[in-house]
Amino acid sequence: MSKNTEKKHSFSLFKRLFGGKSKNEEKDVLMEEALQSPLRTIIKNFVANKLAMGGLIIFLVMFAIVLIGPVFYPITLSEKEETQTNIAPGMGMMKVPEGLAGNVREISVGSTFSVGVDNNGKVYVWGQPKISQKIDIAKDMPSQKEMGNVVAVSAGFDHAMALNDEGELFCWGSDRLGQVKIPGEVKRKKIVQIEAGYQMSYILTTGGEIFYWGNENLNDVRVTKKKGNGHIAKIAVCNNTLMALTENGEVVHMGSSGMDVDKIPEGLGKVTDIATTSNACAALSEDGTITVWGQATGDIRIAPEYEGNVVSMYGGRFHFTMLTDTGKVYAWGDNSKKQIEVPESLKDVERIYGGTYQNYALTKSGKLVSWGLKGYLMGTDDLGRDVFARLLNGGRMTMTIGAISVIISTVIGVIIGGISGFFGGWIDIVLQRITEIVSSLPFLPMAMILTSIIGNSLSENARIALIMVILGVLSWTSLARLVRAQVLAEREKEFVTAATAMGVKRSAIVFKHIIPNVISVIIVSATLDFASCMLTESSLSYLGFGVKLPRPTWGNMLNGCVNSVVIQNYWWRWVFPAIMLSICVICINMVGDGLRDAIDPKSNER
Repeated sequence: MSKNTEKKHSFSLFKRLFGGKSKNEEKDVLMEEALQSPLRTIIKNFVANKLAMGGLIIFLVMFAIVLIGPVFYPITLSEKEETQTNIAPGMGMMKVPEGLAGNVREISVGSTFSVGVDNNGKVYVWGQPKISQKIDIAKDMPSQKEMGNVVAVSAGFDHAMALNDEGELFCWGSDRLGQVKIPGEVKRKKIVQIEAGYQMSYILTTGGEIFYWGNENLNDVRVTKKKGNGHIAKIAVCNNTLMALTENGEVVHMGSSGMDVDKIPEGLGKVTDIATTSNACAALSEDGTITVWGQATGDIRIAPEYEGNVVSMYGGRFHFTMLTDTGKVYAWGDNSKKQIEVPESLKDVERIYGGTYQNYALTKSGKLVSWGLKGYLMGTDDLGRDVFARLLNGGRMTMTIGAISVIISTVIGVIIGGISGFFGGWIDIVLQRITEIVSSLPFLPMAMILTSIIGNSLSENARIALIMVILGVLSWTSLARLVRAQVLAEREKEFVTAATAMGVKRSAIVFKHIIPNVISVIIVSATLDFASCMLTESSLSYLGFGVKLPRPTWGNMLNGCVNSVVIQNYWWRWVFPAIMLSICVICINMVGDGLRDAIDPKSNER
């Protein structure tokens, strides 16, 4: 053979090894497979399976989201917010109607909705005004013709109020506790301020008198002459009580003693303005000092340093917002909904409006700027918790339990199956009888019994660890039988005979020589078992025998399905967890099937 022929042959072989093609002929498929390693062949077959690759990509994306998401959307297990319960998915809480955006007279923020009035006296409602299936603040609002030229509005927990230029008062929304039923004596009064609170309605008359109606059993309001009624200049609602500012600059609690806001600090001097959150009160003294008291914690007690003089103050659910005569806005307090993140570009502000978790600022140029809670991507549950944040944190818990459980079951199954298949004899008989006993146990009832008996005496973290162990200990039998069958076939091959003749320990032969040859089958089985463990954990949590609330998993987030009201009216509380769990399990099964087909291509022909 000439040197040129040898070079061409060598170059052609090199190109075959690394996937190239010769110039004159197509690469032979059988020769290509002969030159590829088994692992490379498996990977190539798996990648060629578009369904399996799609499932793998979707699963990896979901895994990355639930792994990283809780860092940006953490949850507090003790979280409970009664003003945000069962809110439908949407991000339009601060989407101001176009007709109002450049023509604002006043804006009032309620629990989940806002009410505004423009300079022409027209009233607008936006946000999440549907309080229940029967109560919709937007639809229940009186007609504009009926209300006339409105000059003031106020939004409460489940109702709203409006006052026109003729002094006529309108209330609409929930009237379950009489909060929208205007007393006859109020209709004869000249009103200067209206306030819609938590199932209560308040008005302040020109004579400085306060009138209120609604749920008086829940609300602690005791208006008497002794407390200054008749000389009131301003009122501010504080959750289920009322604070007032008298004409001579004194702050008065219009409720019974013993409440936190009743402990008004001494030495306030003459107060020019007050604002309230759900559990605290802020007073602006004549010298520019702002004092906060009540059930207030953290930074809300300390007002930020500001320039100029305070023009107005508003209180939200757990924060305060104020405007100075320099046109700058300052906010402080709780920031769980980004309600104190004032835009840095905001300047030359003329007026501000605030409420529960939203803030609005009207600039001198007529631009309306908003910041705070935009809404909930996947709605909220019956305790006002963000479903999206709980879905991320619950997914991490569900996947973690499934992964650790399948690791435990795989280790047990490989050990028992390997020993049973290789040694045979009485060892095989004993191990197989144990396997049959465990596999004969009713899986789900047994897991429920064990978690109920043992888990009730443990802490939550120990209970979660116990669930992982129980799922692993009860789900290894199928893998053990599969490994035993593979080992029985492998132990008769020549390399096992050679290793035995060389004096290699039998345990080393099993776990260092035989098991690696059947590892592909183990991987496929473990992948499919991963999906099964996730479903089992979700079933246990759904039935109340797994991870307990308030710690979320995809399983216990579905327990609202037992209530027909939730299924019909609050679909987002169960649809999103069900979709996420279904997609994840389907993708894992697709990956397992793809691995099985890649390892054994002949299975496609069966």
